[in-house]
Amino acid sequence: MVGVKGPRYRWGLLMGGALIAVFLAVAMTSRTAPMIALFGRTNKPCPCANDTPKYSGMVEGCCCDYETVDRLNEEVLYPSLQELVKTPFFRYFKAKLWCDCPFWPDDGMCRLRDCSVCECPDNEFPESFKKPHILSSEAFVCQEGKPQATVDRTLDRKAFKGWTEIDNPWTNDDETDNAEMTYVNLQLNPERYTGYTGPSARRIWDAVYSENCPKHPSEELCQEERILYKMISGLHSSISVHIAADYLIDEAKNLWGQNLSLLYDRVLRYPDRVRNLYFTYLFVLRAVTKATEYLEHAEYDTGNLNEDLKTQSLMKQMLFNSKLQAACPLPFDEAKLWKGQKGPELKQQIQKQFRNISALMDCVGCEKCRLWGKLQVLGLGTALKILFSGDDHQEHLGLDLQRNEVIALMNLLNRLSESVKFVHEVGPSVETTMEGQIAATITESCPFHRMWASIFNS
Repeated sequence: MVGVKGPRYRWGLLMGGALIAVFLAVAMTSRTAPMIALFGRTNKPCPCANDTPKYSGMVEGCCCDYETVDRLNEEVLYPSLQELVKTPFFRYFKAKLWCDCPFWPDDGMCRLRDCSVCECPDNEFPESFKKPHILSSEAFVCQEGKPQATVDRTLDRKAFKGWTEIDNPWTNDDETDNAEMTYVNLQLNPERYTGYTGPSARRIWDAVYSENCPKHPSEELCQEERILYKMISGLHSSISVHIAADYLIDEAKNLWGQNLSLLYDRVLRYPDRVRNLYFTYLFVLRAVTKATEYLEHAEYDTGNLNEDLKTQSLMKQMLFNSKLQAACPLPFDEAKLWKGQKGPELKQQIQKQFRNISALMDCVGCEKCRLWGKLQVLGLGTALKILFSGDDHQEHLGLDLQRNEVIALMNLLNRLSESVKFVHEVGPSVETTMEGQIAATITESCPFHRMWASIFNS
């Protein structure tokens, strides 16, 4: 029996010694080489993992790759759009801001204190846009609730000239009903954190996804259904990015800054949400480029000749930029959609679903969130109208946009441009930091991980 145990015992010692030697070798080389992941722990990213960007290749469903999008956005679109949306023509947006929710009218959502509305003084309105009815005294209560959620309605009375007003078939609002519309200076009401959170806000997005979009996209879905989902998801991601990028850090001190953990939790930790943001950006960009001739010759008339000429010049510079035309001439190919016998029926179905999403914006309990929700959904509806209305072989012929649609379209593209830029610039470092913190938390909470950490950090 002794002769049997002896060799096995010696073999076990040899194997144990070999394992210890291997681990010691790894520990010694780790002092000069990157730490590798053992048992779920990662101290430093392996350089080879950084050779290939996380988002590379073609944006799914589009005709442009991530690297090109980031470069064009940085060099061409972002600076052009930033300047364009500050002009008098694109600064003002018309919207119905008080609640008229068609889905749950009796839950008191619209009586939230953050929902208070203060109308412009009567003398700030152009005569043709004054409301015929008298407002109640409650409508002037602006200081209640969170001030960051209230819309500033200071206006330039010279900024309005009438365009032909027609309803957008993709959206729910009656765009021709001036009696119910309020004019808002978007520069005074940036899209950012408003304090609108909790069940009320979640209810909106739950309704958007569960009732109008497939909750979990799969290969079984047709291309048009996947596009609707990706488009709404991309818009949702962009809104979350703006909340995180301009967040109220300290309400008592009115201190604003970036909430990068929120950015990670809501967007960056889900790669599909980032991909859908890029998709929506390219989808809207395609609508803008398809409407080039219309937008080039539109009358950007606000009564200020110099500013109006500047607006038209900025628009042309962006539309005819040689870098944009060479690098990404067709951001999205809409000609592939609505094919086959069921094409018209499917188009009506998607249009109905998008109209429902548009109607849900009236159920948003925060006034400023409702403003930007309505603007961006109208922007998407305008993109859909440009891409899928009329004869695809006659790009601009028959296209008839109203002023509010053009304003919504370009402001939406600017919002998406800002989101893409922010994610591209801070995303990698935020992901590295947050994932490192998560790994560290796991290590600290697990004795087995702490034991290995002591070996490789010694």
